[in-house]
Parts: sequence; structure tokens; C-alpha cells
Amino acid sequence: MLDDWNDLKLVLAVVREGALTRAAASLRIDHSTVYRRLKAVEQRIGTRLFERSPAGAYHPTPAGAHVAAAAERIEAETQALDRAVSGRDQRLTGRLKVTSSETLAYRLLTPEIARFRAAHPGILVELAVANRVLSLSRREADIALRPMRPRENELWGRKIAEVAWAVYAADSLAPTDPADPFGGHPVIGWGEEAGNSSAAEWVDRSASKERIVYRSSSLVNQFVAVHAGMGAALMPCYLGDGEPGLRRIGDPLSDLRGEMWIVTHSDLRTTARVRAFFDLVGEGLVAKRAMFEGLAGERTDK
Repeated sequence: MLDDWNDLKLVLAVVREGALTRAAASLRIDHSTVYRRLKAVEQRIGTRLFERSPAGAYHPTPAGAHVAAAAERIEAETQALDRAVSGRDQRLTGRLKVTSSETLAYRLLTPEIARFRAAHPGILVELAVANRVLSLSRREADIALRPMRPRENELWGRKIAEVAWAVYAADSLAPTDPADPFGGHPVIGWGEEAGNSSAAEWVDRSASKERIVYRSSSLVNQFVAVHAGMGAALMPCYLGDGEPGLRRIGDPLSDLRGEMWIVTHSDLRTTARVRAFFDLVGEGLVAKRAMFEGLAGERTDK
């Protein structure tokens, strides 16, 4: 009999992650505990819930898929109740989990959070720096700073600014080819982890493989590599503009222009902590629109 919510969460985590190690990380327990508890659940109900592939992946059996579907329904109801209760919370105290990209956290967001903390010292802000999209419905975060307009109907937010991208190099590298989008410099690109992002694709289209001398999945690491004189890199203008020791090569790229949004779940929009963050941090970021849009008075080599 499956009447323990922790057992249901365990099965759901293994189905979602497809591996015990990743499931353990998502549940914040160790791998051996997941293995032991999963075996105990299967023995108790007398049914196998997963088949393990030769590569080590865990695939749900029909029984496992049925249990995971039931767990997902319970999880959705629990989270809806949690959001409904939290949405009525008018205290300016407690925990507020925010997620953003590493570049935004590094360059613009953290000073705004410092202002927020000074105004509301009773609120603990937990910043999850993640380049993957955390689920606001599952309360993986309360507020997200996202480089895209929210598409889910249950989300609510506001546009902060458009986001411009341009190529940057260190002042120590003198441009050798004004007609080249990278100024004739060696090129810093993305690693395979970037997937099919438009920025990574633009770099791969604009520079031959032989010209790419360094790759990194981290934009902040690319930023450091540019500072070190390794080559030129494509970066959001709010990261490169006004940075001592760097200069922009050419104008912002019109075909890579994006957006920045601050988003929460509709159920949480009336929570005092969320409203305060939108008002103070959201407005603070809007005030920096010129940096987001590449209009901050940077030096440019054309």
C-alpha cells in the first residue's frame, strides 16, 4: 500500500530525473537512501516500478507510471493550496526565493537585492542562480527574472526592458579587421551545454571553428576570458558596457535582441513579500533600462 507521501515523492522524482543520482539531488538525500527506499517500496507493494537500462537509466513500468501520475496530481493540489495560503500572507518577513541567470545576478541584480534587504530586513532572500527555467508552479522559486515573455497562463509579470547583445574585446587587443564582427580577434564561444541558444548559434555562424580558441558554458566565465585577452566574445550589453578594460566591437546585433521579465505565479502576486520585491527591485531594474538596451554610453569600435 502506498499511503506515504514521501514514497510517492520518491517515485515521482525518479520518473522525472530518470536516474537515482539526480533524483537524490532533487530530494536532497543521498543516492544510497533513494536506492534503499525504492527497493523497500517495491517489496511492500509487490510490484516493480522501474526497469533499469544497461546505461543505468531508470524507466518506469506501467505501474511506476501510474504511481507517478497519482503523485503528480497530489503534488499539484498541495502546491495550489500552498500558493493560495501564501497569496494571503501580508507579512514583510520570511523567505523569498528568487531565480535569475548568472550574468544578471553578477552585474545588476545583487545591488538591487541589497537595497531590498536594507528596506525589508525581515525578509530572507534566497537567490538561485540557474540557467535552466525553474518552475514557479512547483514553488522551485517565488519570483523569476527571465529573458523571455511568460507563456504559461498561470504566470504574471512585467517587462523590464529589451536586452541588446554585442561583441566585446579587451582594450589590450587592437582591432585588426574592422569588417569582421569580432574585429579580427580570436573568438570565445559556448560549450555544448548551450544547446541551440540563438547567441551560441550566431557565434558558430559568424566564426569558423578554427577561430574559436576557447569555449565555456558560463557567460560570466567568457566575460573573465575576454578580460584576460583570450579573444572577443558575444555578451549582453548590460554585462559588457561600461566595464573598465573592455570595449564594444560594432553596434548591438538587431537579430539577437531579447527581453527581460520579472515573473511570479498569479496566486502569489498579492503576497506582501512578492509585491515589495516587484516594487523595489523591479523598479530598480527598470531604471537601468539603458544598460539592458545597450544605450549606456559605452565606448565602441566600429
